[in-house]
Amino acid sequence: REKVVVRAEEIAGQDSSRTQWKQSGQELRDLLDQWKRLQHDGPRIERSFEDELWKRFAAARSLFEKNRRAFFNELDSAQTQAKVAKEKLIKQAEALSSSTNWGDTSRAFRDLMSQWKRAGRASRRDDDVLWQRFHHAQQVFFDARNAQQEAESALETENLAKKEAILEKAEPLKDLTDIEQLKAKLRPLQEQWDEVGHVPRADVERIERRMRAVEDHLRTFWRKTSGANPIPRLKLAPRVWRGSSRA
Repeated sequence: REKVVVRAEEIAGQDSSRTQWKQSGQELRDLLDQWKRLQHDGPRIERSFEDELWKRFAAARSLFEKNRRAFFNELDSAQTQAKVAKEKLIKQAEALSSSTNWGDTSRAFRDLMSQWKRAGRASRRDDDVLWQRFHHAQQVFFDARNAQQEAESALETENLAKKEAILEKAEPLKDLTDIEQLKAKLRPLQEQWDEVGHVPRADVERIERRMRAVEDHLRTFWRKTSGANPIPRLKLAPRVWRGSSRA
């Protein structure tokens, strides 16, 4: 019987954060059944000794139940707080889900996800439902952002083809020897160039470098042919560096 009591005290003295409550509770019930069998079938022991052992055994069981209630009360409180916190995050996520401010909203969603992870877990049933709502709000936004980016990518690819077509006309102008003819042919191409929208980010430097080479050739050619006569500064269409607009 003393072994039964010692084992019960060990169970009651476990760290609550590591206790397997269901298994430990069942083991205590098994120990109680064992105690009853020993009391009924085992040899008689001195009453005072038996009473002392029973008090220890009963105290161990009481302590276990006290710790179990405290643990689950604390768990319920933490889960309730987590549920409240996550419901607030869901409202923020749902409010952001229709935003088209892709860059800032993407960063806001990353911050919300970090807060979600820090919020802890609600009850299993609540947590699954909460996550579905939060994830849906995220998905609505990111699906819209991805659709927009795909549309932009398609448009940028078209714009790249347009600028390459302009370059096919502009680059041969470097072979002209008449400065006025070169200027007259280049300016409309520059205007067309500036009307074209963004090109893929990876192509920006390459495509702009080719157009600058044509313009630089015209400037150099002008200086070589101008002599010492003062001439007005050559005015070329401003070059606008166009990259991807996506965040």
